[in-house]
Amino acid sequence: MKESMQVNIRPIGNSRGIVIPKPLLAQVGLSSGMAEIAIEGGALVLRKPRKPARSGWADAAIKIAESDDDALVLGEFGNAADAELTW
Repeated sequence: MKESMQVNIRPIGNSRGIVIPKPLLAQVGLSSGMAEIAIEGGALVLRKPRKPARSGWADAAIKIAESDDDALVLGEFGNAADAELTW
């Protein structure tokens, strides 16, 4: 079983809050900024935010283009009927 501790739920304006000890935050890699919170299996779960899909792709594409390493790997190919098309 995982370690647990009891914390006080405190009023914060119209909401409620808890103080999360720094060592617990450090164990999951959180220190400041944003976090994700969800209810899973009747438990409140706090975790590091997920990176957005395709995060960093634009910067990677720029680096590839700058290094002149953006040639087609398979080359260009078409369908057999493409010769009949008017472009």
